[in-house]
Amino acid sequence: MDNSRSRSVWNRVPVIIRAVITGILVGLTAANLWPLLLVKLGAPVASAAEVVFLAAYMWWASGGGPPARLRAVRLDYFRATRLTAAQWFWGVIAALAFAATIHAAIVLLFRFVPFPAEAFHKGYDFSFIPSRQLQWLAVVVSALSAGVCEETGFRGYMQRPIENRHGPFVAILISSLFFMLLHLNKDWALIGMVPIVFGAGVLLGVLARASGTLLFCMLGHWIMDIGLFAYWWTQIAGTFAQRPISETGMDRAFTVECGVFAAVLIVLAIATARLRRLRAV
Repeated sequence: MDNSRSRSVWNRVPVIIRAVITGILVGLTAANLWPLLLVKLGAPVASAAEVVFLAAYMWWASGGGPPARLRAVRLDYFRATRLTAAQWFWGVIAALAFAATIHAAIVLLFRFVPFPAEAFHKGYDFSFIPSRQLQWLAVVVSALSAGVCEETGFRGYMQRPIENRHGPFVAILISSLFFMLLHLNKDWALIGMVPIVFGAGVLLGVLARASGTLLFCMLGHWIMDIGLFAYWWTQIAGTFAQRPISETGMDRAFTVECGVFAAVLIVLAIATARLRRLRAV
């Protein structure tokens, strides 16, 4: 009786509020397990444990395990579907283009304002990990954890139920807004990063809707975050050293960077459009 009453109360909560709460709990609670494992167990053991956890997490989020009565709902929220070879082809292109677009946007940002290396590095110190190889392992698994869990939470359990009730525009807007807000508690979250983070959420939301799956969003997010962790945050792959155009002028490098940003964004748009058409077939 108490369970039925609790479900009845929960079902009376507006869909948007339920979706936001569920998406945050499903996505961020799982993502926060990895830092604890890394600190407590060390990179090799923690990485193995995290991969096993992520496999079990995806199995559950896509309808496996209890509660059985919510299996169909979890399948829908996870956007579980079979994909053709053509969908995989264009999906991988979209994922790569998405990651390139975000990094190109960050490069352009720091051609307009100086790159605050210390702020970006703060909170992402992997110096406690004893070797460069293990630091790279931690980077790859950190990115994988964020990609899987955040996409399941934001583009799956948050965006999907809002899509079902209010349509994709509202759903993508809300999931992107909360994706942005929950990433702006970091030292790197200067004002110029706000439209980039929000834009990343919009692009991922559109990709999830167009493709009908979270897998390409996870892949793109994973690739993007490998670069973010390794280069922009931990800086184990180097540090951005270019100066703003206010100092260098609009040099050839800036022209190339603008061209790269436009090119990868166009590729992403083409791949996403192809995925939408393939899904409609």
